[in-house]
Amino acid sequence: MDGKPRLLDQVRDQIRLKHYSIRTERVYCEWIKRYVRFHNYRHPLEMGAPELEAFLSDLAVRRDVSASTQNQALAALLFLYKQVLKQDLPWLGEVVRAKKPARLPVVLSISEVQQVLGSLDGEVGLIARLLYGGGLRLMEGVRLRIKDVDFSRNEIVIRDGKGQKDRVTVMPASLVDPLKQHIARTRALHQLELADGRGDVYLPDALARKYPNAPWEWAWQYVFPAPGLSVDPRSGSVRRHHLDEKRIQRAFKRAVKESGLAKLATPHTLRHSFATHLLESGQDIRTVQELLGHADVKTTMIYTHVLNRGGLAVLSPLDRI
Repeated sequence: MDGKPRLLDQVRDQIRLKHYSIRTERVYCEWIKRYVRFHNYRHPLEMGAPELEAFLSDLAVRRDVSASTQNQALAALLFLYKQVLKQDLPWLGEVVRAKKPARLPVVLSISEVQQVLGSLDGEVGLIARLLYGGGLRLMEGVRLRIKDVDFSRNEIVIRDGKGQKDRVTVMPASLVDPLKQHIARTRALHQLELADGRGDVYLPDALARKYPNAPWEWAWQYVFPAPGLSVDPRSGSVRRHHLDEKRIQRAFKRAVKESGLAKLATPHTLRHSFATHLLESGQDIRTVQELLGHADVKTTMIYTHVLNRGGLAVLSPLDRI
């Protein structure tokens, strides 16, 4: 034994060095394990483009995975070769990437949004209204910190969103009072935890080292804390995490069913609906792009294809008769 870390330990070290999420860590490690198993436990340094192609082809042909899943596997393996094994990858251009099919997002009408939200109450209902009212992604909603809710400016700051970018979005005026009441209850819970010798929350490694007292400070607490304590899978610390996103997903699925909607709507549909309804009301597409945090306006333009004006806003010839 030369004391060199195992391959997956090296992968985890690099992922944490770059401050990727625990979800990304788990997903990347799982794909790397599947890749190595697929090739009878050969070391990745002994393999290259042909082996990578064979693995990705097996996913598409035999396992019939989607293009996005196949690309996720490719991203994990490229991370392994580039960031962990420090390979130049001269064969990278030979790897065929799956083309993601162009699909229009599912969008609810304003009345359908009202129906679904009307079936949701409590903190789950509050989060769902935030997702729609500010165009948040689900994880951005549950990970929201106290310091990023600005009542004086009626805005919400999204930290480290998709692509590790920050952005500012609107706080719905109708949610100001409910949010204040919810945060007051959250603060009372935090005070009780401090008195009990707890009250700390997870912070990314760099922040936790730079500000050692920050995990106990009120500003860093989650707006939507979990009802119970849990073990941090990285540090082993027992603390209160944010609300489990699966709870919102399950409640939203029930609400859609109760509303009788024949649409495959998820909590992310509220973000799509936010963008579409803003464009319908005449908001500039660049403003919507900024609120959503899209790097390219082409991403935002997909919502122009689902505006409530019929296909491509064209008047059907039947309606001219």
